[in-house]
Amino acid sequence: MIVGVLKEVQEGENRVAATPQTVKDLIKCGLEVHVETSAGVASHYLDNDYEKAGAKIISDASTILSKSDLIIKVAPATSNEIDLIPDGSSYISLIQTTRDLDTVKKLAQKKISAFSMHLIPRTTLAQSMDALSSQANVAGYKAVIIGAMHLPVYMPLLMTAAGTIPPAKVLILGAGVAGLQAIATAKRLGAQVEAFDVRPEVKEQVESLGAKFVEVESDQDDGVGEGGYAKETSDEYKQKQQVLMKEHIAKSDLVVTTALIPGRPAPILIPKDMVDAMKKGSVIVDLAAENGGNCELTSSGEIVNIDGVIIDGTLNLPSTMQVHSSQLYAKNISTFIAHMTKEGNLNIDLDDEIISGSIFTHEGKITHEPTQEAVDNS
Repeated sequence: MIVGVLKEVQEGENRVAATPQTVKDLIKCGLEVHVETSAGVASHYLDNDYEKAGAKIISDASTILSKSDLIIKVAPATSNEIDLIPDGSSYISLIQTTRDLDTVKKLAQKKISAFSMHLIPRTTLAQSMDALSSQANVAGYKAVIIGAMHLPVYMPLLMTAAGTIPPAKVLILGAGVAGLQAIATAKRLGAQVEAFDVRPEVKEQVESLGAKFVEVESDQDDGVGEGGYAKETSDEYKQKQQVLMKEHIAKSDLVVTTALIPGRPAPILIPKDMVDAMKKGSVIVDLAAENGGNCELTSSGEIVNIDGVIIDGTLNLPSTMQVHSSQLYAKNISTFIAHMTKEGNLNIDLDDEIISGSIFTHEGKITHEPTQEAVDNS
């Protein structure tokens, strides 16, 4: 069975779906690996490194697409790429299936068994395959570094002969993987850190990293969703949240927002009136910009200055740390493929919760219910 690794064509995408190390892992599973020329160059992995690992370097993307049994990518396949993938073969990438509906429909029409690394279940067994977590970790770290670069103040407390400089106040909205890494990074830089999350059970994790947990008092399980994700909260909770958030955001030098609900537009946590209440020179880094942003004034893919407040909506932060994000993503994919492989072939066992959870098209049908609903409503 041939696994094809393509050079990413999406603008700004510097990651690659396989590294020389994961090529070795795939070959151990009895698979043959074909890598497109220069596929890893943007991530500083050279063709020679792939060849030493046992991969075959192919100069033409169309040859890889037409001759591979399984195509692995980072970004979703383009329409032209899907045209060249043989009917009935398999495909894996990071794709938001409820949003990228044209791609989903085309994959289904070609009877391709397609898997999204976005859909890997958040279970203990699937932890080593969880690409969302591995990439969110990178994004959380980079968000704080970017925020510190925008800030006109120091992050740490400084005691100098010219006086004492107080530490920057950092607020992290959302204490998932990205949020927890952002907390840890801001603490390492010496900031005074607070964090907010709609799930009260993350309080212990936040405090273990040295941050203060900002809590909205509620008698219900507002915001506690399935699989460790947050969910939409009640109107009463949102009102209490807004009052509390406005107070804390107004005092903050840097706010990092990380709140995402899978497959849905990002919830607005920072409306315009909260931005208006922020002091000049303060910064918002919005990690939810890809899905519309947690700040009402976020401009997806841009850095804007609103009356002295910088709002950074830069997309795809993991791609700016492509060496480590590729290393992590490639390992997530190779572990997932190894989980599905039996005697050198893919064994698509739909009774397996990891396989059934991550597959979204199979044998000409859309198998992921939320994706089918999105197609029906489109």
